[in-house]
Amino acid sequence: MLRYFLLVLGLAVLGLLVWHIGPGNIYAAASQVGPVTLLIILIPSVLMYAIEAYGWKVVLGPSGKAVPFLRLLTIRTAGEVVNMTTPTAYLGGEPLKAYLLKKHNVPIAEGAASVVIAKTTMTIAEVCFILTGIALGFLLLGTGNSAVQTITAALVSVGLLVCSIAGFVFIQHRGLFASILSLVRKLRLRIQALEAQEAHLRSIDQTIRNFYDHHRKAFFASVGVCFLGWLAESLEVFGIIYFLGGSVSFLAAISIGALAAFIKGGSFFIPGSLGAQDAGYMLLLQAFGYSDVTGITFALLRRFRELVWIAIGLLCLAMVGKGGLNRDQRVESPS
Repeated sequence: MLRYFLLVLGLAVLGLLVWHIGPGNIYAAASQVGPVTLLIILIPSVLMYAIEAYGWKVVLGPSGKAVPFLRLLTIRTAGEVVNMTTPTAYLGGEPLKAYLLKKHNVPIAEGAASVVIAKTTMTIAEVCFILTGIALGFLLLGTGNSAVQTITAALVSVGLLVCSIAGFVFIQHRGLFASILSLVRKLRLRIQALEAQEAHLRSIDQTIRNFYDHHRKAFFASVGVCFLGWLAESLEVFGIIYFLGGSVSFLAAISIGALAAFIKGGSFFIPGSLGAQDAGYMLLLQAFGYSDVTGITFALLRRFRELVWIAIGLLCLAMVGKGGLNRDQRVESPS
């Protein structure tokens, strides 16, 4: 019920923003972006998806190394559309990724462990990206700008996030799923699905621990690769503002992209981050000296990109969800 309320509230906020700024003004700004320009704007997100898929491949176990990169990218895109379209705090698609890897003869423990580790490395890279953006924000805006208070609040929030990630990695070392099982039992809850899979869950924990103990270089390499993926998002920021007729330096684009990622992540509890994300983007661009029209148009163009990737993700989900991967395996297997 709460999620429906937040959804309606978000739609109302977005509608009020569009009404306040003026649909005509927004249309005039958006009309500067033609079909070819829209395709160009989508290129950075393609890079981001591909780079992050490679970051996942880096932490895959021996069995996963044989999975073709394009197939891995398809699986990741299918999982991400579940994250984007279901109320699961961007986590619902992760088990799906492990399940789809199993179709390529990757043991479920190895696949699930890689999903957990890849999510960890991507989150660490995102925090590093946000911290970089905050530092650049202070450098570019100066200490006297009114936006500094917002950036300072973001810095405090990121500090809390860093502590949370450190705690999450620590729990992985101790046994993530074993800790969940222990907590459930201490609360005297009976979840038969968890208890029935206890042996598999403990196997995943052991695979994760083995990775951290013996493959630290791969872990840090994955963090570095994912950081490059987040930097690709800055290219999108640069392109959108440029094609809307504004001038922007690449350093400013990095800062805006990083703080935009923080805004989106901080509003995950709202379906689609509706309203909060759009208002946040508009205020963010205003802090960097752009008009409210540029700000809301920027937000709507990023919505367009999300819709495109939802469509692509659903297509990938249809491909891998109806035995498409199994058919491919039969074709590729020797006769």
